[in-house]
Amino acid sequence: MTDETCQWQGWREATERALYGPGGFYLRPEGPAGHFRTSVHASPLFAAAVARLLGEVAEELGTAEVDLVDVGAGRGELLTGVLAATADSGLTVRAYAVERAARPAGLDPRVEWTDRVPRGVRGLLFANEWLDNVPVDVAEADATGTVRYVEVAPDGTERLGAPVTGPDADWLARWWPLREPGARAEIGRPRDEAWAAAVASLAAGRAVAVDYGHVRETRPPFGSLTGFRAGREVPPVPDGSCDVTSHVALDACGDLDLPAESGLPAAELFTQREALGRLGVSGGRPPLALASTDPAGYVRALAAAGEAAELTALGGLGDFLWLSCRVRPSGGGPGPRGGGGY
Repeated sequence: MTDETCQWQGWREATERALYGPGGFYLRPEGPAGHFRTSVHASPLFAAAVARLLGEVAEELGTAEVDLVDVGAGRGELLTGVLAATADSGLTVRAYAVERAARPAGLDPRVEWTDRVPRGVRGLLFANEWLDNVPVDVAEADATGTVRYVEVAPDGTERLGAPVTGPDADWLARWWPLREPGARAEIGRPRDEAWAAAVASLAAGRAVAVDYGHVRETRPPFGSLTGFRAGREVPPVPDGSCDVTSHVALDACGDLDLPAESGLPAAELFTQREALGRLGVSGGRPPLALASTDPAGYVRALAAAGEAAELTALGGLGDFLWLSCRVRPSGGGPGPRGGGGY
C-alpha cells in the first residue's frame, strides 16, 4: 500500500467513521451483544443493582418519580432490566435510552429513545461501557522523543504524523506524559469533555460511568487500543468490521487531580467489585443447610452466586471502574465535580 492508494487519518476520525458512519459497527442490527458480553448481558443482578442505586437516588431527591438515563444504551437491555426490577418498588421511572443506532423493535414503550443526552433530568445518569467508544486520537513518541499523532489507513496500517500540540499536548502533559521513544497513549480529552457534558445535563442526582480503565499509576505503556469481533479480541482495523476501543483514563474524566485548596469535593472511583458489593451483589455461596430445607431455593441461590461471582471477579468484570459524581440541585453545589459516593 502506498500513500497514493491510502487514505490516512488520525485514529479519532477513523474510529468515528468505522463505528458510527454509514454501515458503522455500532449501527448494525445485532448491536453490541452480537459481539461481546458486558455486565448487563452477564446477569440480571447487574440491572437489579442499578435499580437499587436508582432507588437510593430517588430517596436522596425526596421523590418517587425519578429519571434514569442510560448513555450508550445498546439495544435497551439495561433499561429493560431496571424497569422490571422496579416494577413493585413504588417508583415511577422515566427511562431514556441514549444511542445512535435505531430504536429496536419490541422495546418497552416507556423507554424514550434519543440520540442525545436529555437535559434537566433529575435522577440517575448511567453510562456502562460508553466512554471507551468515544473516539480518541493516539499519540506515540518517536525516536527523538517528539510526541506525534498516529495516523491509520482503512486496513489498520499505521504511520506517525504531525507533532501533538495545543490542548492535546496539554492533556498528555497532565495526565499521560510520554517520556520514552515508542511509548503510546490514547488522548482522552474528548472523553473528558463528553463526560463533563453528560454530567452537566443533570439538574440533580448522580452520574455514574462504568468502564474498563486506568489511573495515572496504571497507565499501559503502549496504550490499550484494540478491536473486538464476534466475542474475540482482534487487531483494531477502522473499516467497520470490528469494534475499535481503548481503556479510559477515568481519573482524568473525574478530574481526580483537584487540589485540596479548591474546596470542591472530588468525584469518587471504585472498582466494580467494591461498587456492586455496596449495592448488595455478593458472590458468596448460599449456606449448605438450605439445600436440605429448600432444595429449589438453594439451586436458585447457587446460580445467583455464580453470576455475582462473574460480575465481581478479580481479573475480570470486577476490575471495571465506576466513576461516580453527585449533582446537587441548582445553587446547591458544583456539577461535574460534585461529591460522589453511594
